[in-house]
Amino acid sequence: MAEFFDSITDEHRAFIARQPVFFVATAAADVRINLSPKGMDSFRVLDDRTAAYLDVGGSGNETNAHLLADGRITVMFCAFESPALIMRLYGRGTPVLPQDGRWGELASHFTLLPGTRQIFEIAVDQVQTSCGWGVPHMELVRERETLRKFGAKFTPEQLLDTFQRENGASIDGLPARVPTETPPGMPN
Repeated sequence: MAEFFDSITDEHRAFIARQPVFFVATAAADVRINLSPKGMDSFRVLDDRTAAYLDVGGSGNETNAHLLADGRITVMFCAFESPALIMRLYGRGTPVLPQDGRWGELASHFTLLPGTRQIFEIAVDQVQTSCGWGVPHMELVRERETLRKFGAKFTPEQLLDTFQRENGASIDGLPARVPTETPPGMPN
């Protein structure tokens, strides 16, 4: 049975911290829904109504474009171990880029990764938990290094050029913001 909460509790925070993968869904009017898996220890709960995740470039910029157009975001976590549980965070998201005033404060919560593009800040409206009994038991073997290696092969200038050429719009043509400067302290 689903339960709803107005904020992120300490129990929710502990559950989120144990999950190696999460899923992000966004949408806007008359365009495709975007659903993306994320990992790499890139999610943080900042307080009982705010969360954020570090975004590393490697594909499109759908989440950014959808949030600019619509703002709604859902983040889902699944327990692949016991006890079974699914948790969804519903809210409004904001892309924060290295050139934005909030960047330094938000970036301080993360270890920046090669290819870091932006941080998505989420104002959480509601938390939902449900049974998760249909989710299989699975075990994390290891993180993939492919995206880190991909980001590390670019100079900062090449990375910015790639973001500007390839990430300025969603696959449906919605405009997206891209970094105009590289994050201070981003590793190569």
